[in-house]
Amino acid sequence: MTDKPHVRPARPFFSSGPCAKPPGWSPDKLQLDSLGRSHRSKLGKARLAHCIDLMREMLQLPDTHRIGIVPGSDTGAYEMAMWTMLGARPVTALAWESFGEGWVTDAVKQLKLDPTVIRADYGQLPDLSQVDWSHDVLFTWNGTTSGVRVPNGEWIAADRQGLSFADATSAVFAYDLPWDKIDVATFSWQKVLGGEGAHGVLILGPRAVERLESYTPAWPLPKVFRLTSKGKLSEGIFKGETINTPSMLAVEDAIFALEWARGLGGLQGLIARSDANAAALDRIVEQREWLSHLAADPAIRSRTSVCLTLESADEARIKRMAALLDAEDVAYDIAGYRDAPPGLRIWCGATVDTSDIEALGPWLDWARQHTA
Repeated sequence: MTDKPHVRPARPFFSSGPCAKPPGWSPDKLQLDSLGRSHRSKLGKARLAHCIDLMREMLQLPDTHRIGIVPGSDTGAYEMAMWTMLGARPVTALAWESFGEGWVTDAVKQLKLDPTVIRADYGQLPDLSQVDWSHDVLFTWNGTTSGVRVPNGEWIAADRQGLSFADATSAVFAYDLPWDKIDVATFSWQKVLGGEGAHGVLILGPRAVERLESYTPAWPLPKVFRLTSKGKLSEGIFKGETINTPSMLAVEDAIFALEWARGLGGLQGLIARSDANAAALDRIVEQREWLSHLAADPAIRSRTSVCLTLESADEARIKRMAALLDAEDVAYDIAGYRDAPPGLRIWCGATVDTSDIEALGPWLDWARQHTA
């Protein structure tokens, strides 16, 4: 058996999120003035508004779209959108991984909307031409548990009558998203930005705002889901006046990550880093006959959450490999998602250095040999 590789990744990998804070991160660089202050203070509101402005700048988001910081990470943001806007039209839900299945469960069992459900197996994408755009459509832009993404926004009808609801939590800041095709988008800071969790981000296009102001759902809405007041959008939410108390530490952490991203060249700099990391992992796969991509088609393969399969490796062996790499401080939690085929998930988002991806290859060889 081979000896341990001499080179370790500088920052170990997580399976579904970045390995660490962006390069150069340290607590003493945070803007600490707002910590311990009320989010309703002049300073607190200013920092929340600054965070929103930075997200708009980094995402190159048009003025037609609003950005709000909301409770509950990406899940809270997406369910807020579902609970407040669905029911006005028929619904189609697309599912090719676990989070898409979660939205199906919400639509079927919780909201009881009897949606049209279009599914595909892990590693595949459903036939997007089947989508009826007179419906509201629920989908994940980039499936973190399957490593499958939609190829682009061309399949979304420009003259759609329904709304497009994109769970984009591991897609924003890694792809150049077509905002004219997205009515609702959600994400959380802990993915491509490498920030803290707890809070979600809700992006609303003008058609989503129109829905909110013209439609009242049949079910009751908890306070943390309410986006309107007296039939009008609560504009303060999209200026930093959050529905409930946010963590200002998490907000400052997000601000630091966004300012770091600006220093890399903004959105295009982040995309370039993710692309380089995914390309480095592609080379590792190409050099090993026993290693494959779960998403065989490069056109639908995630460039952030990349899922791999290993020849003759069952779930038990994958767990042993992951445990070995964890013990060596090489990679943490990289076993594939529990509902997915046995395999590995490697995070290739912008907070990872390409040299760390390259260093991972020999360690995968070592772990495989030591679990034979």
